[in-house]
Amino acid sequence: MLTLSLPILGGMLSQNLLNLVDAWMVGDLGPAALAATGLASFLNFMAVAFITGFSPAVQAIAARRIGENRHDEAAAPLNGGLLLSLGLGVPLAAMLVLASPAIFAALVDDADVVREGVPYLQWRLVAIAAVGMNFSFRGYWSAAKLTGLYLRTLVTMHVLNVLFSYALIHGLFGLPALGTAGAGLGTTLAIFVGTALYLRLGLLHARAQGFLQRLPTAEQFRSLLAIGLPSSVQQLLFASGFAALFWIVGQVGTAELAVANVLTTVTLTAVLPGIALGIAAATLSAQALGRREPELAHRWAWDVYRTGIWIFVALAAAMLLLPGPLLAVFVRDPVLVDIGVLPLRLVGATILLDGLGLIMMQALLGVGASRLVMLVATGMQWGLFLPVAYLLGPVLGYGLTAIWLAMGSYRLLQAGIFIVAWQRRDWVRITV
Repeated sequence: MLTLSLPILGGMLSQNLLNLVDAWMVGDLGPAALAATGLASFLNFMAVAFITGFSPAVQAIAARRIGENRHDEAAAPLNGGLLLSLGLGVPLAAMLVLASPAIFAALVDDADVVREGVPYLQWRLVAIAAVGMNFSFRGYWSAAKLTGLYLRTLVTMHVLNVLFSYALIHGLFGLPALGTAGAGLGTTLAIFVGTALYLRLGLLHARAQGFLQRLPTAEQFRSLLAIGLPSSVQQLLFASGFAALFWIVGQVGTAELAVANVLTTVTLTAVLPGIALGIAAATLSAQALGRREPELAHRWAWDVYRTGIWIFVALAAAMLLLPGPLLAVFVRDPVLVDIGVLPLRLVGATILLDGLGLIMMQALLGVGASRLVMLVATGMQWGLFLPVAYLLGPVLGYGLTAIWLAMGSYRLLQAGIFIVAWQRRDWVRITV
């Protein structure tokens, strides 16, 4: 379990660290550049959210084939994921690159922010197909229990990203000083290098499993789409939900919006262990189903949670006992720290069950129940949480604490639904 999950967790944490490094590199260019790249990064996150949703589908199908001892077919879903990434990603990137100036102009009035943000976003969007391919590889490496390859490649990409971006931002080594455009180009170049490394690793480690040996059959494509499309829609709506949340909090006040940005960063970091452990549970449960061992498949999710519960206990203790110092790392204003203390304690109070819910959600994706996950996750976020947050915040004026209380309540309810779904075991009958 730890061999599977810790490399994934390390890769996710390295991505968060890289976001901070990117902000540091661009920060020298002034506040307009920093604001522009922050907005552009979020827009890029929304743009790639849909295409990255095929990663759980690749993982679910490949792990099932391995469990069924059909190793020569295990890489077929990876082949399909790569084709879908190219087929969807290339036209999507072209369309969004052309639309970037209009998108930025519609969102911000500051001409300096638009000028700095458009070229950065356009260069980031060029890599949409490559990002989708890299996520498909992540799904396959997870299914094949080769997550160490994922971690090493991701760290290599991050190191290259820093080197490329810093050199292109400031014009080092005879390169032109491109400013924010250089930051976007450097990131895209690093992503393409990562894709090339994954292709090489695929030829070394997955050739015998059918990697690039044959096109997926129509049945394999249908299975990939049946699992992948709901997951892709969920990812897109999840990302869009954060945009809606920031808009809601912005109606409450500027100080609350600043604190909400920090709380969101801390919360998204805190849930990474749940996602990483859940990906491990997805592989182990899917392989057990492939071996026709449903009882073992059911037990894996709970065993994974018992193995990783100490991580959630440590996170809960830190947020419950030291909320002020944690917030002070990101904000210096004591007033802002005071606003965020109680909401952060609410996150700490719910992280144990929220972590379990994330593991169950990923395990359900691993056994092919992506439609159920999509309906529950998007229904709870858009049908319950966001309307209640708007009512409690802008309408009734109860402030940020009430909004974060609503978030914690919806996350606990969602976790409960996923736990019940896992315990009912209807997923045993899903074929992929």
